[in-house]
Amino acid sequence: MAYSPTDLKKGVVVQLDGKPYRVVDYAQKVMGRGGSIVNVKLKNLIDGSVIPKTFKGQDKIDPAEVTNQTVQYLYNDGQDFYFMDPETFEQFQLPGDVVESGASYMKEGDSLALQLFDGRVINVELPKNVYLEVTYAEDVVKGDTTSSVLKDATLETGVTVKVPAFIKVGDVISVDTSTGEYRERKK
Repeated sequence: MAYSPTDLKKGVVVQLDGKPYRVVDYAQKVMGRGGSIVNVKLKNLIDGSVIPKTFKGQDKIDPAEVTNQTVQYLYNDGQDFYFMDPETFEQFQLPGDVVESGASYMKEGDSLALQLFDGRVINVELPKNVYLEVTYAEDVVKGDTTSSVLKDATLETGVTVKVPAFIKVGDVISVDTSTGEYRERKK
């Protein structure tokens, strides 16, 4: 079933010229009697390039034939990332450019989904939110609580995020993997 241009929300994977693309930006403009046009930015899931594209209301866009495979993240050696299929216990590695920014939110033992296109891994699909432990947090100046003060905190994976003043070392917090923003402290 082909997509219409208004189906192209952020995160949708489509196929153009035989290549898979993910929608990273979406804007719809309604034209009086002429219908509407949709402007999107598409990220090529094979080479990482981003292209702008405009679709008219009657255009049809093919969905990409992408499959998901659940894997367990084992470790990385600085360049490559190692995963294991939990059913066959087969281990394999992926280069760092496939994992991209997701590496900041992955810890050993996590279950993740790999997206495959024509049998080739094109993306590591992270959960929407992950819980990570705070390993370093700056101290807050006493009395500086009149407004919502944010401070830097380093998490167990090495990523630094802005957190509220009450977060301290040892707290486990939820982080949105798409924006890198603090969500909540685990109770």
